[in-house]
Amino acid sequence: MGYILGIDPGITCTGYGLIETAGDRLILLASGDVRPKPSDPFPSRLKAIFDGLNALLASRAPVAMAVEEVFLARNFPAALKLGQARGVALLVAAMHDLPVFEYSPTQVKMTVVGYGRASKEQVGLMVGRLLNLSRPVASEHAADALAIAICHLYSTPAHSAQRQTGDR
Repeated sequence: MGYILGIDPGITCTGYGLIETAGDRLILLASGDVRPKPSDPFPSRLKAIFDGLNALLASRAPVAMAVEEVFLARNFPAALKLGQARGVALLVAAMHDLPVFEYSPTQVKMTVVGYGRASKEQVGLMVGRLLNLSRPVASEHAADALAIAICHLYSTPAHSAQRQTGDR
């Protein structure tokens, strides 16, 4: 299937996770965060996210990007900034001719944990189990990005058929 890049957009921290499948196993290739300097002006922080994701895509060759959809937030200014960080991720994907797939936070949690209101800790724990990691993912943002990538893999028709036929 190729590499899948999951993105958990954020203005203070954008998490990323790159995974692939090998038969019925999920393999972690890379994960981490793009962390702009909080003291930088907002446009400079957006540029830092752009530069970090662009460098990642230039060094790796994913076949798709999976990104979390914008959710309704009570804090409108924060939601607007989050949307702008998400827009930067979408722009980088478009620049690399990468198809983008979007998943709601509830859909990601339901797919990875089996419960749509799972906590971040539960998501991180299941990501570690699904990827057979010996220790937890260092950042909750990277764990969320990996969960988004896993959600995409489990949502694709080929993988869904494998799971239904018991080949998984």
